[in-house]
Amino acid sequence: MRTNLLIFSFLVLFQHLFAQDSPKIVLPSGTDWNQLKEGTQVAFQLKIEGKDCGNFKFSIPQGKVDGMELDSLGRFSWTPSYDLVDRLTGFKFQQVIFEARCDSSKDVVSAKVEFRIQHTNRPPVVKDQNPFYVQYNTTNIYKFDRYFVYDEDNDPIVIIPSLETLPEGMKMSSQGEVSWTPSLTQFKQLKNQPIYIEFYAEDQPSKVQVKGRLKVEATQIDLPPEIVVVPRESNFFLKENQTVSLRFYLSDPNGDDDIQEFDFLTDNQNITKNMLVKNTANQYEFIFKPGYDFVKDPYDTLSFTVDFFVIDKTRKRAVKTIKFTVKNAVNEAEADLKLYNLYRGTLLRGWELMEQLREKEAELKKLYVRAKKGKKNRSIVTASLGATTSLSSFLIPKEQPEQQRLASTLGGTTVLTIGTLEATEVIGKSMKDLIDRLNYVIEKKNEIQTKGDIFARDFSLKSSRRGPDFIRKVDDFMSTMNLKGLVVLDLDASWEPKNKPTDANIKKTFKDFNPEEQTKP
Repeated sequence: MRTNLLIFSFLVLFQHLFAQDSPKIVLPSGTDWNQLKEGTQVAFQLKIEGKDCGNFKFSIPQGKVDGMELDSLGRFSWTPSYDLVDRLTGFKFQQVIFEARCDSSKDVVSAKVEFRIQHTNRPPVVKDQNPFYVQYNTTNIYKFDRYFVYDEDNDPIVIIPSLETLPEGMKMSSQGEVSWTPSLTQFKQLKNQPIYIEFYAEDQPSKVQVKGRLKVEATQIDLPPEIVVVPRESNFFLKENQTVSLRFYLSDPNGDDDIQEFDFLTDNQNITKNMLVKNTANQYEFIFKPGYDFVKDPYDTLSFTVDFFVIDKTRKRAVKTIKFTVKNAVNEAEADLKLYNLYRGTLLRGWELMEQLREKEAELKKLYVRAKKGKKNRSIVTASLGATTSLSSFLIPKEQPEQQRLASTLGGTTVLTIGTLEATEVIGKSMKDLIDRLNYVIEKKNEIQTKGDIFARDFSLKSSRRGPDFIRKVDDFMSTMNLKGLVVLDLDASWEPKNKPTDANIKKTFKDFNPEEQTKP
């Protein structure tokens, strides 16, 4: 009892010391160091603690994107670009694997980091507008050009006038429509000297404002009724599960108050009214995101048109026809789940075989030890001359007398040598065969361990499993687990592992295995 306790204490101490000596990558401390924002730089120093084997060189074998920089000493910096996350998504995750290699011992350690990148709103952009030319005794209408007032994040924009700079009678709508009927005095003053009116461009829903100004001069100008669509396209090609956002800006020569209704018509029943969102009375947004079942098999694409129309109080209308072509796409979440199950199942097969080979190795070592003891404990039986002696086999345990058999010796001075597994030839199995099987089991176990570690590390990320090389590597690893001479090894076809096939047990065997939470696609 005391001996077992001492052995157990020694093993625990040995594992603790080994864990302390094993090198590992030290990541920055804290809970929010991997919480990033677009346009904001993150920088930190990677370090190695544990076993000192010389200089480590750092690299990023998987997950690197444009802008990431990591030198060989572990200094990492990255400024996520503004186009990495869109407004509707809000945030995204980026998985990165850091790796460090030791120059002297060739040790390789790695650490996986998952960055969470938050969308950063940018203020609207306001450039110098074309001048507003007005004429006397006419309701002059001016519409801001959306190529001079826009938002780099494609956020809807609302125009807010600076009331202090507006001349009497001038109105400016939230869509950037300016209407003014100048009096005779105002028109004469305007002919002598142009004026500037100020406004603010405010993005939605962040409410960030940028100041701009518009030059007003005396001349003649007229704007016809229209629907302005941003982006200015009439044909859109997209895949399933991809989002398209269209902004509609409505204008009327009689003023924005003359607009009565804005809606759309289509023959596709999957396009519903709730896809059209009203931001203001004259500004709308159409958000369309087809699901993975939008295009029914066996068709590759589905095309349809949507007619957007605006009606004013005099029943005049303007129509914009938009054509959408949706391409059938693969459900990436479902595909990633299938690839992960193949990744885990392959490593699970390797773990089960490793468990079975470990048990077989222990069994063969036990037989080998018994065989060696048999050479030292051989029994010599001498029979008397001319007599026949029956000997009870000492190989049969006393507790099983029914299995006892008699062995006859010859008369004279004949000596019968019986060894307990005396080079096991006596009981039917060769000592050489025993050693050959033990060597093969050890060799096969080491081979599966090596290739399994490489397989688990190379395909630990989703992106790495999407490549065409993944299936080939699966076949290559599975072929490694084919054993020759199954009958000779005496492997039980109905064998089941003593330990449960959990992710934790698989990771104990293949340390670079990256378990993921399985969710429904």
